Amino acid sequence: MSSFDEIDLSHAGPPVPGRAHHAVRREALALLRLALPLAATQLAQMAILATDTLMLGRFSKDALAAAALGNTVFFFAWLLGCGPANAVAPAIAHVLGEDDKAAHEVQAVVRMGFWSAAIMTPPLLAVLLATRPILLALGQQPELAANAGLYMSLLCWGLPFAIIFQVLRSFTTTVDHPLAGLVVMVLAVLFNALGDYALIFGHFGLPRLGLAGAGIASASSNLFSAVSLLAVCFIMPSLRRLRIMEHLSRLHGPHLKELFRLGIPIGLTTLFEAMLFNAAALIMGLFGVASLAAHQIAITIPALTFMVPLGIGLAATVRVGLARGAGDGVAARRAGFVAIVIAALFMTLTSVLLLLFPETVARLWLPAEPPGSEVIALTVSFLHVAAAFQIADGLQVTASLALRGLKDARAPMWIAGGAYWLCGFPMCLALGFSFGLKGLGVWYGLAFGLFVAAAALLWRFNTLSRSQIGAAQIQQ
Repeated sequence: MSSFDEIDLSHAGPPVPGRAHHAVRREALALLRLALPLAATQLAQMAILATDTLMLGRFSKDALAAAALGNTVFFFAWLLGCGPANAVAPAIAHVLGEDDKAAHEVQAVVRMGFWSAAIMTPPLLAVLLATRPILLALGQQPELAANAGLYMSLLCWGLPFAIIFQVLRSFTTTVDHPLAGLVVMVLAVLFNALGDYALIFGHFGLPRLGLAGAGIASASSNLFSAVSLLAVCFIMPSLRRLRIMEHLSRLHGPHLKELFRLGIPIGLTTLFEAMLFNAAALIMGLFGVASLAAHQIAITIPALTFMVPLGIGLAATVRVGLARGAGDGVAARRAGFVAIVIAALFMTLTSVLLLLFPETVARLWLPAEPPGSEVIALTVSFLHVAAAFQIADGLQVTASLALRGLKDARAPMWIAGGAYWLCGFPMCLALGFSFGLKGLGVWYGLAFGLFVAAAALLWRFNTLSRSQIGAAQIQQ
């Protein structure tokens, strides 16, 4: 047996055995150690988008509008492209749960993650390069569609690197190095801000490129993130010994098949939810500028608070996967429910804050608005609804990602499609138009979709995790 085969990966945070003493406390500590850096990384990714918005807003409103449209198309492509990349985490977790010295298998999963990025990139690039005709077909103004197409013709080349970064982040997180992705993402925020400042406005002797400069800067930040995290994998001894770049041309059919079997449903699950909230923004535009402005402000708050249960859920994928790979159904079930409870507690706190201080939150974005203005009043009413669905939002994402740790991706996909598009979207339309509630009705519809998703996903995790304990006992 070679030294490569003997590498011990037990530092990856082994599962707490099903009948261990103080198991819940130990599991909670292990989960939070993973979840906090992951949540911070998600917030850092949002900071990149906020930087682009701030810089382009200062350059011109037309450039900001074109970038917003282009980013919507890019976001959909990124969600689909990162599906197999996100499947790398549960695949590695199961491998390590079965054998914490299985370095060859870990290497093969990461290698197939790179293959998945190469496979997904060409068709998605074709879609992104067709941004202008797509937007024209959707009825957008020709000049706006042309500018969005120009922006996307530059930004799109960052997509393969964004997917590769996600592969590497899944790998480093699952082998217990979640801080690697966080450090790289913080550096990427600074890199992107500097690139925006230089290329949009023409500083440091560079040309003033405006919207095109923003596209170049964002694509370059994706390249920077992927290269930097790959460099970390070569610099850190515990990661370098895994030799993830060796034998890149060697196919591992079972792992590649599994990444796509899990990854395509994962991508569609996130796409279903994202499309609902994008559709809600389009509907809001029909109710006037005040409703749309209030919606954009109010939706920012749950988008920020959502990052914490998302980080908890990503950690749950690893913890549940490690336990399930080890064949310990009790530990897997406990890991999932510990994550769900922690997420619910955090979102309860944010719900209380939104209920008590909605106008204070609204005035962070609208300090100059007079008391009682329409935008303030609408923002406060939307934040009250956001307070009501905070817990459901935390529950649904954590349960969905815990199911991912059980390698269950199809059921969450169908649940998301049904909850958001057969329940939530029709409710948005009915309450907004038929019942005359307008923007408030749309928010009630969003809340309804999230409550349905949370209930169904909790039921699915409870049922599946219990059945897997029973199956393990039968086998024993």
